[in-house]
Order: sequence, then structure tokens, then C-alpha cells
Amino acid sequence: MAGLALFGGTFDPVHNAHLRIAEAAAACCGLERVLFIPSRRPPHRTEGTFASYEDRFAMVQLACASDSRFEASRLESGTEKSYSIHTIEKARAENEGPLYFLIGADAFAEIESWYLWRKVVEAVTFIVVSRPGAEYRVPDGAQVFQLEEVRLAISSSEIRRGLAQGTPQSALPDSVAAYIEAHGLYQSRAEEAAKIDNL
Repeated sequence: MAGLALFGGTFDPVHNAHLRIAEAAAACCGLERVLFIPSRRPPHRTEGTFASYEDRFAMVQLACASDSRFEASRLESGTEKSYSIHTIEKARAENEGPLYFLIGADAFAEIESWYLWRKVVEAVTFIVVSRPGAEYRVPDGAQVFQLEEVRLAISSSEIRRGLAQGTPQSALPDSVAAYIEAHGLYQSRAEEAAKIDNL
């Protein structure tokens, strides 16, 4: 039976590396669907996000249109903190078949610090995006597929910085770049950058 993967993150903004990672995971594990799940209140971040939840969700919807296996999900649309075990339980209630969890190696290395992490390990098979030679401990009982060939040097923070400086960002899907421009996202930082440059 084809599986479903949960791909969570702030997606602030979603970019081409996210799409390449999802494509590789789908090919690796024969996934039928990959749910892109923007977090409204990620528990590991205290400073919040730069774009609103609705804007980030809209951008993810646009990005997911490139592949019929990809789908934007509101599983973490609530105002409470988005703990992974709660997201997994919601997904399980709505879907049958194998359930996968797509995650970066750095985040997976901290899995044992997560809220109810043992339940997380029992509930899903992990697809860990790594780089050759990266090391992390696999907890007892965890099932892991490792993706090494899709480690791309793109980060949302670098994209936001470039947007703030008015630099076109080739790492964005065209539809997402158009949305950002149309809605003036990440431009508050542009004014700050201009002030600094004029000092």
C-alpha cells in the first residue's frame, strides 16, 4: 500500500529545496502523497515567523501545484503549539496505510528531546534528509530511511535576507516569488536594510 509522508516546517517561505526533498522522498519510499504542513506555532521557535500563517499556507499551496503527489495541509492550523505527536495522531485518524515523517538530520538528532518522542518513534517511519558522513543516533525501535543525495544549500533565512535587500531569488518557485512580490512579504526588512546602508 502506498504511503503518506508528513513534511512539517515553518516554510517561511517554501522554496525549491523543499520540493526536491519531497520528490526524492516520494521516489525513495514509493509515496502516494506528501503533506506539506506549515506550522502556526512551532514549539522550537520563540521569535515567531516572518510571514503570517495564511500567507505561508498560500505559498505552500502554490508550490505543491507542481506535483500531483504534493498537498498543502492545515493539520497545524490551530493556535496551540504544534507538537509532532498531535499532528501525527490527526493524520493517522484521517489516513490508512504506512505513515512516514520527513525530517532533516539536525532535527532528527534531537528527537529524544521532543514531546512524547517515544510515541512519535512508534507511530511513523522516518525519512531523514542528511549529508554524506552526517552522524546521528537512531533511537531503539525507530525505522529510518536516509536520503543523502538531496542536501541542497538553500535556506529560508538566506532567501528572506535576499528579498529584504531586493535581490531576485532563483531558489523560489516562480509562483511563490510572484505571490511574495504581489503581497509585499518580507519587505519590512528591506526598509531596515536601506536605513543601515545609509548610515
